Amino acid sequence: MIPIGSFCSAQADPISLKAFFGVPRRVVKSYGGTAPGLGALMALNFFMADMQAGIGPFLGVFLLAHHWSNAAIGSIMTLGGLAGMVMTVPAGAFVDHTKRKRLLVAVSGVCTICGSALLLTSQSIWVVGSSQILTAVAGAAIGPAVAGITLGMVRQAGFDRQNGRNQAFNHAGNLAGAGLSGLLGWQFGFGAIMVLAGLFGLASIISVFSIPARSIDHRAARGEREGADEAGTISGWTVLVECKPLLVLATSLLFFHLGNGAMLPLFGMAMASGHQGNPAALVATTIVVAQAVMIVMSLIALRMAQRRALWLAMLISFLALPIRGMLAAHLIVGWGVFPVQILDGAGAGLQSVAVPAFVAHILNGTGRVNAGQGAVMTVQGLGASLSPALGGAIAERFGYSNAFMMLGSMALISITIWIAGGRLVRRASTA
Repeated sequence: MIPIGSFCSAQADPISLKAFFGVPRRVVKSYGGTAPGLGALMALNFFMADMQAGIGPFLGVFLLAHHWSNAAIGSIMTLGGLAGMVMTVPAGAFVDHTKRKRLLVAVSGVCTICGSALLLTSQSIWVVGSSQILTAVAGAAIGPAVAGITLGMVRQAGFDRQNGRNQAFNHAGNLAGAGLSGLLGWQFGFGAIMVLAGLFGLASIISVFSIPARSIDHRAARGEREGADEAGTISGWTVLVECKPLLVLATSLLFFHLGNGAMLPLFGMAMASGHQGNPAALVATTIVVAQAVMIVMSLIALRMAQRRALWLAMLISFLALPIRGMLAAHLIVGWGVFPVQILDGAGAGLQSVAVPAFVAHILNGTGRVNAGQGAVMTVQGLGASLSPALGGAIAERFGYSNAFMMLGSMALISITIWIAGGRLVRRASTA
C-alpha cells in the first residue's frame, strides 16, 4: 500500500491547508500534506443533491395532478423505498470491495436521472413503479460511495469534520436545486425540473472525476485498522448484527423514519389539496426552508462531534419530530411551512452528520464501514418506505391532521430506545 502522504507536498503549510480545506492539523501532519481533491469532493456533494432528487420531492403533487389518490401515491413511493432498502447493504459491501468508487457514483447518478425522466413519458402505474425502483436502486450506492471516498481521503481522524463539511455542501445543493426547481416548475412545468437535474448531474460527474484516484486509500475507505498488514483484517458479516451500539442506532432510526418519511410529501399534498398556491412552488418552499436550516444544523453537529456530543445531537433530532407533527397538524396554511420545515431541517441536519460518524466510529477497524453504512441506510429505508403507505392510508381515512399527529408520535419510541441504550452509544461515539 502506498501512503497517501507520498502524493502530497512535504512543504505544505498545515495551518493554511487546515483553514482552506477544514482538515484537522493532526490529519495534515500524519499525511505530510493533505489529500488533493477535497474541493472537488465538496463540489460533488453540492451538485449530487439535485441529481439524486430529480423530480422525487415533487412526485406527490405531480401524481396528484394526474388524478392519483393519496393511498396510491403512498404505495408507489413505498415500492421505491423497499427496492432501495434491499440494495443498500449489497451496495455498501460493493463500495468496501471496489476501487472504482468514482465511477460507481457517476453511473448511479446517471441512472437516477434516467429513472426520474421516465415519469415524463407516462404516468401509468407500471412506468411510475419502474421509475421509482430504478431511482432507488441506483441511489442506494451513492451515499456509501461518497462516505467511503471521504474516509479514504481523510481517514478516521479527519472523517467527522470532513463529513460535516460534505453535508453542509450537500444541503446547500439541495437548497439551490429546490429553489431553482420551484421557479422552473412554476414557469415551465415539471419537464424543466428534469433538465435542471440533468445539468446538476453533469456537474456531479465532472466533480467526482476531478478527485484524483490516488487520493483515495481504499483500505482506509473501508475502515481497516491502521497499521494492519497487507492482507488486512476484515471482520465477518455477523459484526453488523452482533454490534449492540449499531443495533441501538439502527432501531432508533427505524422508528424515526417511519414517522418522518411521509411528513414532507403529505404536507405538500395537504397544501396542494387546500389550494394554498402553486404546487411546485409550495413543495420547493418546503425543501428550501428545511435545507437552509440543515446547513446551519450540520455545522452545529460538526461542532458537537468535535466536543464528543454526538449522542445529544441524535437525541435532539428525535425530539424535533413529535413537535413537528403537532405543528403540521394545526398549520396547514401558507405560512405554516416555515415552522414545520424548520424542525425538519433541525432533525435531518443533525442526523446527516451524526449517523455516518457513529457508524464510522463503531465499525472502525472491522473493514466493514461502508457495509455498515448500507445496513443503517437499509433500516432507515425500511422505516421511510413504510411511512408513505402508513401516512397515506391514515390521511385517506382520518384526514391530514391526524396523520401528522400519528406520524410524529413514532419518534417517542426512538427517544425511549436511544435513552435506554445511552451508555453503549456514548461509549461508541468517543471511540
